[in-house]
Amino acid sequence: MGRRKKEPRSVHRKVIAAAASRLFQEKGVPATSMDDIAKEAGYSKATLYVYFSNKEEIVAILALESMRKLYHYISEAMEQETDTRKRYDLICQGLVKYQEEFPFYFNMALKEININFESIEDPEEAETYRVGEDINEKIKEFLQDGISCGALREGLEPLPTIFAFWGSVSGLIQLAANKEIYIKRAMGFSKLQFLSFGFDLLYRSIVSVKL
Repeated sequence: MGRRKKEPRSVHRKVIAAAASRLFQEKGVPATSMDDIAKEAGYSKATLYVYFSNKEEIVAILALESMRKLYHYISEAMEQETDTRKRYDLICQGLVKYQEEFPFYFNMALKEININFESIEDPEEAETYRVGEDINEKIKEFLQDGISCGALREGLEPLPTIFAFWGSVSGLIQLAANKEIYIKRAMGFSKLQFLSFGFDLLYRSIVSVKL
């Protein structure tokens, strides 16, 4: 521990958060104790509390990381294409990839993030809120560009449409992950075929009637 103590505070927090992330994925957040996290990270429990006051603070750090990863996948899709349908497909594909690579983060990003919007003092909370707003702006940009070029129908209210989009797309992805065997047996679809079918249905709900 002597060498560790000389390392910056941020390094210790990253080590602890990474250990907690592994345990949360294996056991779930409720079943993971601060004792468990301390052992996994190689710290004493007393030292752990020097860097995090409680488990909720560690969850907040991981929530921020999940939002950053989500923003990366969406912004990458937006940069790769200008065509509305191709952008939509890339965003959906990016979210599927995100869920497959980081299922724990995917679930965290979709759960409620308890932030006091009246007074955000914690740096991680403030950054989580900011990244979340950046994600919404990216999807808003996608909608506005699609409407401007005539690919998407006019009159779509940005924020309700964004939330409906998240609920529908994330629900399909989670359903496909949980029911993959049933989908194959009952429909004869692979997981990706089912998702492609579902994403297409959702896209048709916002496409311009002129097309």
